Amino acid sequence: MRSILITCLLLAAGNTITMAQCDKKVALTSSKTQHLDAQGNVSGVDEKKTIVEFNKSDINVTVSGDNGEHSLTGKVNSTECNWKRPFKDGETKLMVTLSNANDETRHFNMVLTGKDGKVTLTVLNKDEPGDILRLDIEKFEEKK
Repeated sequence: MRSILITCLLLAAGNTITMAQCDKKVALTSSKTQHLDAQGNVSGVDEKKTIVEFNKSDINVTVSGDNGEHSLTGKVNSTECNWKRPFKDGETKLMVTLSNANDETRHFNMVLTGKDGKVTLTVLNKDEPGDILRLDIEKFEEKK
């Protein structure tokens, strides 16, 4: 009985830690964006720094390159979060709406995946399903 109680407490604590990390504001940094076709083949690569910051309700994407910096801002419409080890093994699924400086709005599905400590962000533009973006996340940090 005692071991069952301890096991339940450990599972509850682990679940609380996993859910707590999903409520945080995070920043993801990548220096390379791969463009994939519908079959998952790499069709191009952009060597630009991309920072994606999001929490449960808001998202900001900043891309910096030779031509300067541009940002997209928007809302997180829904979130699914399932991490066995915070930002090491698991995933977060986001459905977002982003707008550029000209108020052009687009809808995206984003999947942040961690496997064996390697984290990637896959982005599908719902308006252009043939162009999928994949970013290898080099830096993850919790924002205050």
